[in-house]
Amino acid sequence: MKIIYIMGKSSSGKDTIYQKLKEKLDVNTYIMYTTRPIREGEKEGINYHYVSNEKMQQYIEGKEKDKIIEYRTYQTVYGPWIYATIADEQFKTNKDLIMLGTLESYEKMKKYFEKELIPIYIEVEDGLRLERAIKREKEQKEAKYTELCRRFLADSKDFSEENLKKAGIKKRFQNIDLNTCLNEILREIKLRLNKK
Repeated sequence: MKIIYIMGKSSSGKDTIYQKLKEKLDVNTYIMYTTRPIREGEKEGINYHYVSNEKMQQYIEGKEKDKIIEYRTYQTVYGPWIYATIADEQFKTNKDLIMLGTLESYEKMKKYFEKELIPIYIEVEDGLRLERAIKREKEQKEAKYTELCRRFLADSKDFSEENLKKAGIKKRFQNIDLNTCLNEILREIKLRLNKK
């Protein structure tokens, strides 16, 4: 089993690309866990497993049968939100797996698994990314612009050139045109999966 790991800054289009890749590839998906509130249009078990702070704490303390691989806490304007990768039934497969995460979680996954991870880093110029983020936020019942700004600035630090280099991310996929970017990513994945 190989793990295709999709990542990129907020509003880079990684969620859309992730959904389209799931449709086009014969792979299983891994759904992360989070304590953040569900957004308009999201679904439990599709976008994330939404859990309470208490349940997440049980994972962190090792009180659950499934073990936590990695987690990170973001201090948002609405309080702390935790995102986690948990070694649950989703990893018990012979099929290749696709998942969505951050650069930090990708690095921790590389240490945890001896399996090959295929990093897919999606980039968008910051101005265009900000336009997309504002457009998406306007579509919410209650726009959270302060959180949007916090996330935007945090991504600059989290996905800095230094951090990308440290994680060994060499190839980047520019998401200016969705179909072009998607086709480039599909070619890369198929090439890497065929090297089994």
